[in-house]
Amino acid sequence: MQKVLLGSLLVAGTAIGAGMLALPIATAEGGVFPSWVVYFLCYLFSMLTGLIFVEIGLWLPAGANIVTMASTLLGPYGRMLSWIVYIFLFYSLTIAYIAGGGALVSLPFGYQEANTLITLLFTSVFAFAVYSGTKVVSFLNALLMVGLIVSYFGFLFFGIGSIHYEVFDHMDFSKAFLALPVIFTSFSYQGTIPSLLQYMNRDAKKMRKVIIIGSSIPFAVYLLWDLFIKSIVPMNDLVIAGQRGLTSVDPLGSFVPGSPILFLGKCFGFFALTTSLMGVTLGLLDFLLDSLKIQKTKYNRFGLAILIYVPPFLIATTNPTIFLRALGFAGGFGCAILLGLLPICMVWSGRYLKHKPKIEGRLGGGKALLILLFLFVSCEIVLEILKEFIF
Repeated sequence: MQKVLLGSLLVAGTAIGAGMLALPIATAEGGVFPSWVVYFLCYLFSMLTGLIFVEIGLWLPAGANIVTMASTLLGPYGRMLSWIVYIFLFYSLTIAYIAGGGALVSLPFGYQEANTLITLLFTSVFAFAVYSGTKVVSFLNALLMVGLIVSYFGFLFFGIGSIHYEVFDHMDFSKAFLALPVIFTSFSYQGTIPSLLQYMNRDAKKMRKVIIIGSSIPFAVYLLWDLFIKSIVPMNDLVIAGQRGLTSVDPLGSFVPGSPILFLGKCFGFFALTTSLMGVTLGLLDFLLDSLKIQKTKYNRFGLAILIYVPPFLIATTNPTIFLRALGFAGGFGCAILLGLLPICMVWSGRYLKHKPKIEGRLGGGKALLILLFLFVSCEIVLEILKEFIF
């Protein structure tokens, strides 16, 4: 049971991150209840695709990553697509986190938007940590996670008196569904499943519990966060914050000046951004080292750290309002393809074309459920295309 709990917390911790800071902004015009409906759909999708990944992982040898899974079940084109989308997703997330982090740490210095020098210092500190290796990142991440948990519950404790239920009166489901790409990103954790399978000794029943419990925690956390932020900050102010590339904690100062809510909200935002930034960039660095067969010397790590951090830094500082848009690209295309379309296609290939053995406790629903999931994620991709290139 202890392993199941720890595994569930790893799933939850992977999903809960900087994307959470964008949720109230991305869904502001939709209202609270319509946003909760979309959260539920994305939560359900993430849980089901997580169970699909477990089935795929049990077909393959221990340690098989997403690229190996795609190569085995979808051939060389699947491998190529997964590799390209993996790089695209992680770079999009890095751009979003540097942009959001730069804006957040610039606020205490009197800047209303990200300052280039402060953003450079912010980026350099965490680039050095990632260059230094997993031990440094793990130690720093543990400290930041303590801060993340304390600041979140402190925010809820002091903010509970700010809740007003009139916020439920505004409902616009069409606007809420436009936030699908950002919400997709906020429920993503499936990349941890290969590691979790090894940790759970490839026990399918335990993995099901880990996925169900672990993916349910972010859902509960997001519902409360969304309600509290929208109760404190009016819709129009959240929309303006999004247009300026700010996070959902940035406008708090105008409505709770001097309150612990403001300080705790900013602390939470900082911890969420930095833990996500380190996790994403460390994963990208190790992925590039392994997939490109680069020798793991300090010089090679330094070169890759420059390659990983400099282009996103330049994009973030020349486009200071890119935070929300980069998250939209990450979720709308990266997460949707890599963690949505690909696993559905892989499990279809494994079950019905390659006739892989039936895994005990595998996801039911047969072809009908897989088609439904495929249609859902396809609609999400089409929606992101319409948002970016037509609307």
